Amino acid sequence: MTVEKIMSTILVTVEMDDTLRTIKEIFDHSKFHHLLVVESGKLFGVISDRDLLKALSPYIGTRSETARDLASLNKKAHQIMTRTPITLPENAQIDDAIAIFLNNTLSCIPIVDSGRAPVGIISWRDILKSLLSQDGRPAKNQQ
Repeated sequence: MTVEKIMSTILVTVEMDDTLRTIKEIFDHSKFHHLLVVESGKLFGVISDRDLLKALSPYIGTRSETARDLASLNKKAHQIMTRTPITLPENAQIDDAIAIFLNNTLSCIPIVDSGRAPVGIISWRDILKSLLSQDGRPAKNQQ
């Protein structure tokens, strides 16, 4: 089976110079855990919700918040993104994705076309849901 059959095609992208304020708003109002960083339609990086949490001051929104804490929201996407992420083409096999997940510490793989434009994203959860549904049991909580 190819990754194209189970990848999510609902993609949220940001540009290299988008601020962490913008990225935080996207994560705060969606169920996504990864944003793809693009420029001129090509993939340049990935930002996870964990990357954002590491980059922001933990004092934002508290009584202890300072101007320096708020300034962390002005950082740019390119400053915290994972550059040149590992990708797969749409026709890659699920076994290829599994091997990447087992050999790397990442939680998603962007799926790109021949021009490096993102067309989907796959997570290890997508693979597990797919395997469960192939087993004849319904996959619960599929989104």
